[in-house]
Amino acid sequence: MKTEVKLKKGLRSILSITIDKKTIQKKLDDRLVELQSEVNLKGFRPGKVPTSVIKSQYGKAIYGEVIDKLLKESSSEALKEKKIKIAGQPKIDLKTFGEGKDLNYELQIDSLPEIKLQSFEKLKATDFKIAIESKIIEAKLKEISEQHKNFKDKKDEEKAVIGNQVVFDYSASVNGEKFEGSEGSGVQIELGKDLFLKGFDNQLIGVRKNDKKIVEVNLPSNHPKKELANKLTKFECKITNVKNSEKNKIDDNFAKNMGAKDLLDLKKMIEQQISSQYTQALDSITKKEILDQLEKSYEFNLPKSLIENEILMMTKNLKKEDAVKHKLNNEKIAKSRIKLGLILNEIGEKNNLKVKQEEINTEIQKQIRGMPGQEKMVLDYYQKNPEASQSLRGSLYEEKIIKLIKSKIKLSNKNLSTSEAEKIISNFNKPNKEKTQDKKTNLTLKDKAKSKKISKK
Repeated sequence: MKTEVKLKKGLRSILSITIDKKTIQKKLDDRLVELQSEVNLKGFRPGKVPTSVIKSQYGKAIYGEVIDKLLKESSSEALKEKKIKIAGQPKIDLKTFGEGKDLNYELQIDSLPEIKLQSFEKLKATDFKIAIESKIIEAKLKEISEQHKNFKDKKDEEKAVIGNQVVFDYSASVNGEKFEGSEGSGVQIELGKDLFLKGFDNQLIGVRKNDKKIVEVNLPSNHPKKELANKLTKFECKITNVKNSEKNKIDDNFAKNMGAKDLLDLKKMIEQQISSQYTQALDSITKKEILDQLEKSYEFNLPKSLIENEILMMTKNLKKEDAVKHKLNNEKIAKSRIKLGLILNEIGEKNNLKVKQEEINTEIQKQIRGMPGQEKMVLDYYQKNPEASQSLRGSLYEEKIIKLIKSKIKLSNKNLSTSEAEKIISNFNKPNKEKTQDKKTNLTLKDKAKSKKISKK
């Protein structure tokens, strides 16, 4: 194999690669011998089909298979020989090929820029600490109590009022026609919350147990079946029970029903949950401080192919006119994402940071615990979508890099009350509503940049 650099301009290179016909012929002969044990043809015993017969019947396909394999192997070898770190997928341009001929092709490559990491000493950021006031914990405790009310049967002759729970079976129709989901039984709604269908609750005020009531409301505009959206629907309801709500006594027993050891433990759980929500938002602010400084600290050329691919991904769901209208801004965002992705990847690699499969599994389990009742759905999602696990790996990898940077820079601690935290988060979100996406780094770049797949031009 002979490799020659035909062009090198910035990060783009073109390699000319030639494989002599003798090498190709040997590969073809070896493959024909391999196929003898695999091919079954009428008139020949298994494993005894002459290679000449196999070639006459499958010659073109075998040649294509051998050449495709040679292209992959030789391109990888050429990149290794020239010590080129590729960005994205190289393109192949076949120049000469054919049985009995040398194979010559050109490999167009965008290489990754060389990044010389700088000291973290100049970087600085704020590490926020949040203190959750007891009044907020108490308010959340009351909210939880309201969400888990107990209901006690009313007397049969007593009418339903706002705040009561009404239990009913229904049969619905649109213009006299039944539809999928038009039957229901044991439906429970708390009057006044309007959670079933808009306007439904008010029509059940005054009903008693065993009453029959016709309720007419419009189906929602986002109904799964478009032909039913906003349609006036008639619900024939059979009231099976009416119940009074009873306030929970907020004590150790209530806490145990909520999965805590006692009331003190439940309050601690609530405090941790609220603190975690604030911390997540405040950590985003700290992270942006760091990313902004990192981006300004480095200057290097970016591979055109990565910019083009990033813009393509960003605009794939946009109308053509919208993509054109925001072309310059999209390019700016794409460049920012790629630049930060490359810097962070370099930091991760130089510090030998890796994400183990066990860490991904632990994160998935954490998500499962945070969605009670939907455990199977979450697990199925990750099992059926390998790209989701890969995305999760990228997020965990980024977290590790940011954590490392924070351990090496000047961090000033700032203690906040919840009101102070809300003000800071609100001020951050106003000017950064759109920029939040701008600074979204592309850590899947690590895999894209190292891809050895070859796409034919």
